[in-house]
Amino acid sequence: MKILFVTEKRINAGSVQAVAAYTAAGDKMGHTIAVYGYPDPAFPKIRFSADACQFDFVVFILESKLDWLSGLRVARILSTVPLDRRVVLDADGLYNDVISFANYDRNHACTAERDRWREACERLGSRIFQATLAPRDPSVKSLLFYGYSPEAVIYNSNGKNFDVVHVGHNWWRWRQLEESFFPVLGRIRERLGDICFLGLWWDACPSWAHTLGLADAFQVDAEQLRCLRITVRPPVPFTQVISTMSSAKINIMTQRPLFQQLGIITSKYFEVLSADTVPLLLIDAELAASIYGPAGKELAIQGRVDQSLLGALESPEPYRESVARVREHLTTYHSYDVRVRQLVSALES
Repeated sequence: MKILFVTEKRINAGSVQAVAAYTAAGDKMGHTIAVYGYPDPAFPKIRFSADACQFDFVVFILESKLDWLSGLRVARILSTVPLDRRVVLDADGLYNDVISFANYDRNHACTAERDRWREACERLGSRIFQATLAPRDPSVKSLLFYGYSPEAVIYNSNGKNFDVVHVGHNWWRWRQLEESFFPVLGRIRERLGDICFLGLWWDACPSWAHTLGLADAFQVDAEQLRCLRITVRPPVPFTQVISTMSSAKINIMTQRPLFQQLGIITSKYFEVLSADTVPLLLIDAELAASIYGPAGKELAIQGRVDQSLLGALESPEPYRESVARVREHLTTYHSYDVRVRQLVSALES
């Protein structure tokens, strides 16, 4: 099968890592998978094509915004590829009704915004998929999409620059950290070495966020980070995510509250298990187990942050054993070979 992904090309965010993995897995399995556009040296592992009509299916990967579509020849795709050969991956769960988590994290500001998103999805594709095991809308189908690459796993990297690292942007992250992580970290900070957060918006809320009514999404307190001696660094390209995670003994994985509520799976779930590190997950234990298997609960640390941080640093072997069991589970159930078969089956159905 020939599959063309249409996605926003972002070097340090989004689904680029996943589509590169699909390209490699597809080649191995006899499928041709490419990304809409022209060859770009910034994305060396991705096959590009601007000839959409040469593909059996076109998959639009939609995340938090739609404006990037205006720079593409979308009208040409819609006019040359029949609707029944076009589908949408609604990666951020925006096709749902308006949902708010604790009057904080939300998918839409209003129903009009929700309606615009739904109309765009329905114009682009005949079917809507979401990366969750349990879509809320009955018209949406499950397609986890993001997966695990056993061959990308790094073992025994040379040395560690940090005790704790967090790789990810400050997008609906602050409140969870402020409530469940920073207070505990403050009590045990003297027992930890260097800590680093890498990503956008950890230094300050962007000026344009207030204009768009999104200041809550970028909430940050630079002084609190300074007091906790957390170094802030810019994001890294997708090709360096796993090696950067491997520079720390522990990686903290967070997920925005709305995604946890919807069970949305992202690439971070699998990248953090590919690194030479102990991943400690600030997500619900049942959600962790649904993807990682039973051993995933042992890495989910809500309610026992201090015990887990100190344990993983001072007696890491039990945590490493949990990581090994999770990797075995991911190789069996969530590799990109599995994902390609699931995608082909979903498209054919």
